[in-house]
Amino acid sequence: MKRRRRGSSTTIRFQVHPEKTSSFNDSFVGDSKNNKPGKRRAFPITIAVIFLAVIAYLFYLGQDLPPLTKLERIDPALASHVYSEDGEIIKSFYTFNRTNTPFNKIPEHVIQALLATEDRRFFDHWGFNILGMLRALMVDIAHMEIVQGSSTLTMQLARNLFFDRKQTIARKLKETLAAIQIERTYSKKEIIEMYLNINFFGSGAFGIQSAARRFFSKDVDELTIEEGALLIGVLQGQTLHNPLRNPQRAFDRRNIVLNSMYDVGYLTKEEVDSLKQIPLNLNPSSNASQIAPYFTEYVRLQLNKLQDSLNVNVYEDGLRIYTTLNTEIQKYMEKAITEEMPRLQERVLQQKAFDKMREELSDSVFQKVTTVQLAFVCVDPHNGHILAMVGGRDFGESKWNRVTQMARQPGSAFKAFLYTAAMDNGYNPSDVFLNQPVVVINPDGTRWTPSNYNESVSGLMSLRDAIARSKNLVAIRLIQEIGPRVVADYAHRMGITTQLRPFPTLALGSSEVIPLELVSAYGIFANNGVLVKPVSILKIEDKTGNVIYRARPERREVLSKETTAIMNDLLQGVINRGTGYAVRRDYKFYQPAGGKTGTTNDYTDAWFVGFTPHLVAGVWVGFDDHSLTLGNGMAGSVAALPFWGNFMKTVYDSLDFPASSFATAANLVKLKICSETKKLITPYCPKPIEELFNPKYQPTETCDKHKGPESFRKRRRRSF
Repeated sequence: MKRRRRGSSTTIRFQVHPEKTSSFNDSFVGDSKNNKPGKRRAFPITIAVIFLAVIAYLFYLGQDLPPLTKLERIDPALASHVYSEDGEIIKSFYTFNRTNTPFNKIPEHVIQALLATEDRRFFDHWGFNILGMLRALMVDIAHMEIVQGSSTLTMQLARNLFFDRKQTIARKLKETLAAIQIERTYSKKEIIEMYLNINFFGSGAFGIQSAARRFFSKDVDELTIEEGALLIGVLQGQTLHNPLRNPQRAFDRRNIVLNSMYDVGYLTKEEVDSLKQIPLNLNPSSNASQIAPYFTEYVRLQLNKLQDSLNVNVYEDGLRIYTTLNTEIQKYMEKAITEEMPRLQERVLQQKAFDKMREELSDSVFQKVTTVQLAFVCVDPHNGHILAMVGGRDFGESKWNRVTQMARQPGSAFKAFLYTAAMDNGYNPSDVFLNQPVVVINPDGTRWTPSNYNESVSGLMSLRDAIARSKNLVAIRLIQEIGPRVVADYAHRMGITTQLRPFPTLALGSSEVIPLELVSAYGIFANNGVLVKPVSILKIEDKTGNVIYRARPERREVLSKETTAIMNDLLQGVINRGTGYAVRRDYKFYQPAGGKTGTTNDYTDAWFVGFTPHLVAGVWVGFDDHSLTLGNGMAGSVAALPFWGNFMKTVYDSLDFPASSFATAANLVKLKICSETKKLITPYCPKPIEELFNPKYQPTETCDKHKGPESFRKRRRRSF
C-alpha cells in the first residue's frame, strides 16, 4: 500500500501482487479451496449471535425502565401556592419549587431558544437522533466512556424524570428507550411543555415559571426575548451559568443562545446584535415570602391536618390554597407595629431593673432577652375571616406564633366575660357596688387583698362606670355574687378553650387565654351575639382547578341580642370616656368602637382588645420570659392601646368601609332613673340619668327618696 499526498489531503491506494490475487478474490467467491461450508456459515451465525445478544441486553435494560402506566401519567411534584383574599400569592409550599405552565402560556421565543440550543431536529425525530447518536457513540467507544453528548430534548426529559446523571452507556440506552416510549405517548408540544416545567433552573427554581419569578419577578408570559434566552442558557449548567452567582458567564451564555437563534433563522442579524447589548437586568425575588409569615405558617399547620382527609400532598400536588388574609390590612398592621414599637421598646429599657442585666450579659444576649414581643390579630367578626396576623417581632428569630400558640393572663380584658355573665343574669348597668377594699379567702386558706390599678377607692359605683374605669374592687365583689364557675362557663361558651380556674381572681384575668380566642370572643359583641370561629383557609383547589375543600364556618348564637347590645354599649363607654379614651384623644379615631384594656400583676402583660361594626382586633405586648415586666405604669392603655389606635385609624382612613353602626335589640328599653336610688324617676329627682335595660330586668319601682315638694325643699336647705 502506498500513500500519495495531494495538497492537504491523503489518498490511500491498494497495489495487488499477482501471486496473491487468487487468495484475495477467494474471500469473495465460492470456488476457493479455503471457502469451506463451515466457514461460510460462521459469519452469519456470528452476526445472529451478536444481534440476539444486543436484543437480550436491550430487553435486560428494559426491565429497569419505568412502567408504561408511569410513562403515560407523568406527574412531577408541583409547588402549592397560597393566595390572599385579594388574589396575591403570599407563600408557596413545595418539595421542588415548580409551577406548571401550559404550552400556550409559554412565549414562542422561549420555545425557539430551547430548540435552537438543545435540539434543532426535535420535530424530525421520534425520540433520538440516530446520526447524532452514532457519531457520539463512536467517540464514546473510542474513549470507553461518555465524552460526547447526543441527547435529544426528549432523552433529556426522560433523564430528568426517571434516571440519575451517572455517565454510562447503559444509562444512555435506557434514556433512548424511555424517550421512544415518551414520543409514542405524548405530542411534541406536550413534551416541550413537560421539559420546561420539570427542569431545574438553579436558585431553587424548578420549571420556567418559577425561574421567571426567581430571576425577574415576573410571570413566564412576560419574559422578553433576551430574558428567555438567559433562562434557556442556564440549563446547560445551573451553577456555572447562574446569573445571580456568575453574571458574566450567564451573560456570555445568553448571547450564545441568541446566536443559535440567529443560526436557525429565528432572529435576524440586526435583532441579535441589538439584543446582545442589553444587560441582564435581573430583578430577583426571594424564595421565602415576607408577607404575613406567621399567618402563612398557621395556614401550613392547618393544611397538615387536612391533607390526610383530602388525600393530597401539600408539598407536591400543586394545590391552590385561598385564604382570608387581606394584604392591605396586613400592611397597615405591620406599619402600626413599625411606628409604635420603637417608642415602647425604648421606654421599657429605661427600667432600672435592667441595669444589672446589662452588666452581666453581652450586648447581643441582652438585646435578645429584652426584646418586647407582640401578638396582634384582626378578624372579621361576621364571618370569622382572619384578615391580618403578626405573631411576634421577627419570624426569622422566632417562629412561635404568639397569636395562636401562646396562652397568657388577660388581666382586666377578661372582665368582658364577667360583665356579660352579669348582664345575662339579671344585673343592669346602673346597679351599684362598693368600690372599697375587699378581703378574699383563697381555697388554700390564704388571704388576698386586691386593689385597683392606681390604689384609688370610692363609694358606691355603677357597673357602667366600673367597667369603663376598670375598677378591680367592683369586679371582685361582682364575681363573688355571680360565682366564678358561672363566669368561666360564659367564657367557654364564647370560645375560650383554655382551662379557667374558677376562683374570685378570675375576675381580674388570672387564668391564661389564647389571644386569637380572646379576640374572636370580643367579635360576638360586634356580631349581635353570634360566635363565628376564626377561619384562615377558604377553599383548596387541586392543580386542575377542582375544588377539593371549602370552609364551612362554625356559627352559633351564644348571647341574647339584649345582652349583646348592652355589653356593646358598656364597652363603647370604655373608649368614649374610660381607660380606652386615648383611642379618641390621641389617634382621632371617631368610628363607633368598643373595647377593653388589660394589665396583669407587676405589668407583665398589657392588652387592648377592641371592635368596630366591621372589625375586631386585639394586641398583647410583653416578654416571652414571664419573670420580666414591662415596667411600672405600663398598663394596657399605655403599652398596648397605641398599636390598636394607630392600626384602626390607618385602616379606616385608607379603606372604604360602608357607614355602619352596631346592631341593637328591638325590645331594648331606655329609661330615665334616679342617679341615687337607681329607680324610675319622679319629677323631683335631682340628677336623673338615662340607662339601657333588658325588658326582663328593667326597674319597675319609682324613686321613694324624692317623692314631692317637701323633699325638694329639704335638699335646697341642705345645699345652703
